[in-house]
Amino acid sequence: MAPSQPLPEPPARFTELLQRHRGILVKVAGSYARQREDREDLAQEIAAQLWRAWPGYDPARPFSTWMYRIALNVAISQLRGRARTPTLQAAADDPLDTLPDPAAHDPDRAQQVERLYRFIHALPPLDRALMLLHLEECPQREIAEVLGLSATNVATKIGRLKARLRNEL
Repeated sequence: MAPSQPLPEPPARFTELLQRHRGILVKVAGSYARQREDREDLAQEIAAQLWRAWPGYDPARPFSTWMYRIALNVAISQLRGRARTPTLQAAADDPLDTLPDPAAHDPDRAQQVERLYRFIHALPPLDRALMLLHLEECPQREIAEVLGLSATNVATKIGRLKARLRNEL
C-alpha cells in the first residue's frame, strides 16, 4: 500500500462544526473501541473521513446527521476489520474499567449504568448504533436517515431493544 498523502488544512467552517459536534465523535469512538488507544485511533480515522467527505456535505441538511452517518460507518467498518483479525486481550483491559463512575454516590445506580454499558457493548454493530442514537434522543426520522433504515424499521428495532433491555436488566 502506498503511503497516504497528508490531508490539506481544513477550512474554518469544517473545523468549527467538528468542534461543536465533537461529542458525537467521542461517543461513537467510545461505543465501538474498547482500548483507549483504539478509541483515539478510531476518533482520528472518523475525523479524517469526515474531512475527506466534506466536499460532499450539503449545508441544507443537519451536520450532526451527516457526521453520525460517517462516524458510524467508519466505526462499523473498523469493527468488522478487527473481527477478521484475531487479537489477544487480557481481562484487565475491560473497557468498562476506564469509564467514569457516573453514580459514585449511588451504588445501585452505578451498577445499573455498568449493566447498561455491558448490554450496549454486547449488541451487534447496527443495534449498537441504533441504541447510541436513541440514547442521544435523536428523533426516529434522523436515526432512520443516519442508519439508512425506514422510520418504521427504526421504531420496531427500538421497541425490540427496549424489551430485550428490560428482560436482561
